[in-house]
Amino acid sequence: MLEPERRRVVDRAPALAGLTPGRTGNLSVRSDDRFAVTPTGVPYDGFDTADVPVVRIEDGEHVAGGMAPSSEVPMHAAIYRREDVDAIVHTHSPWATTMAVRQEELPPIHYMIVAVGKRVPVAEYAPYGTDELAANVVEAMTEADSTACFIENHGLVVTAPDLDTAIEDTIHVESLSRIYLQSLAAGGEPTTLSDDQLETVLERFESYGQ
Repeated sequence: MLEPERRRVVDRAPALAGLTPGRTGNLSVRSDDRFAVTPTGVPYDGFDTADVPVVRIEDGEHVAGGMAPSSEVPMHAAIYRREDVDAIVHTHSPWATTMAVRQEELPPIHYMIVAVGKRVPVAEYAPYGTDELAANVVEAMTEADSTACFIENHGLVVTAPDLDTAIEDTIHVESLSRIYLQSLAAGGEPTTLSDDQLETVLERFESYGQ
């Protein structure tokens, strides 16, 4: 069941080690009405394909896999029910989490923010692993039309069409958070790009790359 997706989780989970302390992050990959997700409380290189939990999106039920799923299953399931995304990454990376602790959204200080939207909003705090937190995250991303959000006093969530993009966009948000906070420390309010400037970037991105 979901063997390619479970193998993807195994292959890419070690990338979390450089983005979040200890075992505090998680990621998932969706296929139709189910998703494969990192197991809870296990080192990112400490499990194999058969261990990877498979969860039903509709009700969050653990339907396969030898290990218990991440405590953030309600959040992953709620996001997958919200929109057509196929991968989610959640981290406590230091610069993004600093933004979360400040309870401050990331404005468009650099054109690369369009990888996730025109701003990164902040979801209201709720205990981790709860339906309340899941609802807050979905609401924040929906209202901001963003594929990422900070969670107050918690961390960062990023969604994408595939896991590699979700990890890459997580790195983008972490980098932009650092630039924003460093610019604040240097004094004064950082300048931001206008909506028209961001729209131009989005148009140019349509033909970017190979």
